[in-house]
Amino acid sequence: MLTPQAAIKSVFRNYATLAGRAPRSEFWWFALAQVVLFFAISLLGAAGAGSSPEPDTVPVSVGVATGLLLALGLGLAIPNITLYVRRLHDADFSGWMYFLACIPYAGILVVIVFALLPSQPAGARFDAAPNPGPGTPAYTPTQTLS
Repeated sequence: MLTPQAAIKSVFRNYATLAGRAPRSEFWWFALAQVVLFFAISLLGAAGAGSSPEPDTVPVSVGVATGLLLALGLGLAIPNITLYVRRLHDADFSGWMYFLACIPYAGILVVIVFALLPSQPAGARFDAAPNPGPGTPAYTPTQTLS
């Protein structure tokens, strides 16, 4: 089980990696961190909502908070998708199952249930293949085809 700091570091270290697996602790600590961050920004934006000089204008704090939330949401889109795919791998599902979230209403619930499932040892098939390095070339020019 990962600590919250280790989980967040792991997500950003693997922010664009689809191969491998992500344990439940990594997935849910990162989800909690996002909820807290989005809630804090929303709360700060709403704090200045009652101090608008004009009755029909949007306060600056709401506009700034909306811009921050939009930028944060766009910036975390790729890490969220790759984390979900790695979490599905850990539960021994294909990463393509993430596209079930495109089904209105029920799709996102199905993907969340998949993320709740425990780790499966068979999910090791999704681990990244080890890099053999430059030591052994695939073709050596001294071989003949006779």
